[in-house]
Amino acid sequence: MSAYLNSKSRFLVLGRAGMDFYADPPGTEAEHAAQFTTALGGSSGNIAAGIARHCLSVDLLTCVSDDSIGRFVLNQLAHYGIGTDHVRVLGGESRTSLAVTETRIENTQNTLYRNNASDLLMSVDQVLAVPFADYEALIVTGTALAGNPSREATLRAMEHARRAGALVVIDLDYRPYSWPSALEAAEIYRAAIETADFVVGNDDEFAVVANGTHADGQNLARELGSGDKVIIYKLGERGSVVYSAEGSFETGIFPVEALKPMGAGDAFMASLMASLANRHSLQDAVLRGSAAAAMVVSKFGCAPAMPTPPELETFLSNHSAPQS
Repeated sequence: MSAYLNSKSRFLVLGRAGMDFYADPPGTEAEHAAQFTTALGGSSGNIAAGIARHCLSVDLLTCVSDDSIGRFVLNQLAHYGIGTDHVRVLGGESRTSLAVTETRIENTQNTLYRNNASDLLMSVDQVLAVPFADYEALIVTGTALAGNPSREATLRAMEHARRAGALVVIDLDYRPYSWPSALEAAEIYRAAIETADFVVGNDDEFAVVANGTHADGQNLARELGSGDKVIIYKLGERGSVVYSAEGSFETGIFPVEALKPMGAGDAFMASLMASLANRHSLQDAVLRGSAAAAMVVSKFGCAPAMPTPPELETFLSNHSAPQS
């Protein structure tokens, strides 16, 4: 299974990009920090940065505020080589997301400021202006579905990308605080999944979509994978299971000394997609995604820690294949 994408693929990533404030030095609690180090943040911003680090063409579809935080994000996107033609700058009182976080593995504090979030104001008109035929893949993070107008715009983007022949990928990225209820999230996620070719989520997220237990979520993942979708069901320290019409397989994780719990999912998605574009099989692409996830949690920051191809190859050559 290696024909999903190619090395000339153009990616469009839809969703949140923001500013991360990391308490510095690593290990410091935010309330005791004498200084903070900034980085590009947000799940979609991180995924786009990870794809760009693989020297692939990637654009972002989102909104940022017309202020210093929004301009920081735009400058960071340019730094990573991420296209901003579809990033809308909004005046008024909306704000780009700001996360104050820590580089420590236990009792990690992550304070996220998303009051009147700019990215959730993405409109259908903004989506309709995107030439989806120019892209081979659309990657959506589920946070964009949490509220309107972004919800409607995201569902329309997925429909238009699918009609244009692009691979449609969704990372469920369920954040309970962003949703009125889990029942509403389940309904909207199911609608989005219908349009997707690839669905990536963890056991908690699939349980929400199934309106049930982890067992219900895994049964749903298995059922979805028996059709025309590829389902990547993540199990944390137990690795992941892939379900597809061509069969299922398990992949473990690479044991590393983690510095922080954040960024693994974004790194996994970025290297998964980049590896498919570089003609790796699905099984190899998942393995490489797992390696990238391990690399990012063992380094400072999320976007800055995304591996380049040589860094990923070095890691893989120095680490044994993980056990599931």
